[in-house]
Amino acid sequence: MTRDGDATPAMQHDRPRRPPAFAMALLWAGPAACVAGLGIYRLWEHWRPGRFGELLLIALAVAGLAWGLRRVTRWSQAGCQVLVLVAALAVFAGPLPLLAAGLLGLAALAVGGLLAGPVAARCVYGLALLAGVVGWLLPLPIHSRWSYLALCLATIAWRRHAVLDALRDARVGWHDTIATAPRAAAWGVLALGLAATATWLPTLQADDLGYHLRLPWELQLRGRYAPDPWLHVWAVAPWASDVQHAVAQLVADREARGALNALWIALTAAGVWRLCRLVGGSQRQAWIAVALYASLPLTAGLAGGMQTETAATALLVWLACLVLDPTGDPKGRALFAGAVIVGGLFGLKLLAGMQGLLLIVWAAWLRRPWPAPGKLVAASALALIVAGSSYVYAATIAGNPFLPLFNAWFQSPYFDAANFDDARWHAGWSPWLPWTLTFRSADYHEGFAGAAGFALVACAGAWLLALWHRPTRALATASLAMLAITLLPLQYLRYAFPPLVLVLPALVSAATHFAPRSGAHLLVAVCVVNFAFQANAQWMLRTGALKQTVLHPGDPSPLYAQYAPAREAIAGLREQGHRNVLLIADDAPWIAELGSRGRTTSWYAPALQRAAAAAERDPSGAAWRRLWRKEGISHVLVRTSTITAAQKAALAGAGARSLPSVGDIATWQLPADATP
Repeated sequence: MTRDGDATPAMQHDRPRRPPAFAMALLWAGPAACVAGLGIYRLWEHWRPGRFGELLLIALAVAGLAWGLRRVTRWSQAGCQVLVLVAALAVFAGPLPLLAAGLLGLAALAVGGLLAGPVAARCVYGLALLAGVVGWLLPLPIHSRWSYLALCLATIAWRRHAVLDALRDARVGWHDTIATAPRAAAWGVLALGLAATATWLPTLQADDLGYHLRLPWELQLRGRYAPDPWLHVWAVAPWASDVQHAVAQLVADREARGALNALWIALTAAGVWRLCRLVGGSQRQAWIAVALYASLPLTAGLAGGMQTETAATALLVWLACLVLDPTGDPKGRALFAGAVIVGGLFGLKLLAGMQGLLLIVWAAWLRRPWPAPGKLVAASALALIVAGSSYVYAATIAGNPFLPLFNAWFQSPYFDAANFDDARWHAGWSPWLPWTLTFRSADYHEGFAGAAGFALVACAGAWLLALWHRPTRALATASLAMLAITLLPLQYLRYAFPPLVLVLPALVSAATHFAPRSGAHLLVAVCVVNFAFQANAQWMLRTGALKQTVLHPGDPSPLYAQYAPAREAIAGLREQGHRNVLLIADDAPWIAELGSRGRTTSWYAPALQRAAAAAERDPSGAAWRRLWRKEGISHVLVRTSTITAAQKAALAGAGARSLPSVGDIATWQLPADATP
């Protein structure tokens, strides 16, 4: 973070004494439209006041405890709030995951320190580099708690002087920031804390249970990763985010999703803060931008899961900082830092990489003359190394580097000869998308009305002002282009989240430039309304899961039994031992934590899905028993509400023994002689 006295050229424009009439008309047209939309779509019917009440209670508790700590320590309110929030994360997400995420962050800082940039940027570079290197080594039997502990500690020891210097710089920058805008900093930190409450929750989202947990648990259970697309069609999809979660999980010896996501939120917030400064905002306005980012419902919604957009947003924001940084590049390392970020984005997801390339095109337009061809080739090679592991393994194993995407072209035998598509997210592209994304969010996301937050409509006038205002014009234009292009092929809200965060600093800077007081009041009001609808971003935030987490700290079993009984059943099997486990539930393939020992009859395993469909046509159950023998199944999990006559006959014919059920999930153990 820059000091308040370090003015950039963008900060040297004088503010108008009186807001121009056209600016005020544009600025307040957005809130008027937002109020109209709230009434037209009756969004109060989708509001969950209980969740908003929980957030208010948490905010009061954090602020009150921090105030008491401040009286004793004489530290800043913002700093004391950080301590309270970190302590809460240790209680509810677990102390070992918190320590593991911290150790991973320090190791990333050590590696990323080889490149230029602020402390948070170096941590982002390091996380991308570590995921890129580990990705190439996944099939080797070298992954364990002790190997990663040794790797992290050795890396920190090797770069200990650089790490200590970076931590001192971060401490000085933090104190300077707090001293300049103490109230804004306290509110910004509190907003981040409210968003981060989703990191207290255990892992329960469908994509995580069916997909993202597979790689971390495979490494923890077996010390290597088997990239087998026959068992799981996403087994060779871009895996950088899952690798980062895996490293934290192995170090902690338990799932560490919440703590790692909290780290990503902090890194993103630091990038949003710096980006606002780079486009003309003061430190107070930068904290407003941070609060606006924290208030977006999807910030909390994504923090409750393992989706790639949490990390992708941080990388995109810091890539934009690299592009806009006017301080120059005296050591010539910014090019390679950008290459690491672009490689990290492609390592997360193909779409994230394409979003990064849009910023690279923008950088090529702004930064001329271009670097020498030799440097460009070296930077491109570095980006390929960071990004390439999953694509190379996918091409080698499956014949399709993007499996299951574009398979109509690559014709991989592991998936149907068709381009993967999700028909749910084709509501249609139109200039009215910001409006419909805001008020009909359920058409574009597995959430509820208001899941997008209200910045797209309430800040529409501010966006137009940002396009007009010279310091913010480039960032606002680039973000608008990225948002439009992202939504062109698929109208899916989660994919639009990184571009939406990217534009927030420009909106804050432009709004407060033309209307310093009323613009700030408008942005604060948008934050409040966003928090009011935070629960609409994700089902866990609407069901009281956070309350249960607070009542049972460190014990996810009640939530597993209520919302993901397969997780509770699998935990029991893990304790007593098992071979391969088959979950017969086409619409709930929640076996990712079993790794290569898990089998599903869902579309995640097309060949097994076809075999299960064929077995179901044999009422005697013999076909099911043959399939179980072929797959080496020792335990069968089946829903009691959907079990069929053929499956009952197969279990009876195999002499299966019934184990205690969990909710709707019944567990059956096959005799040892039935499992070759």
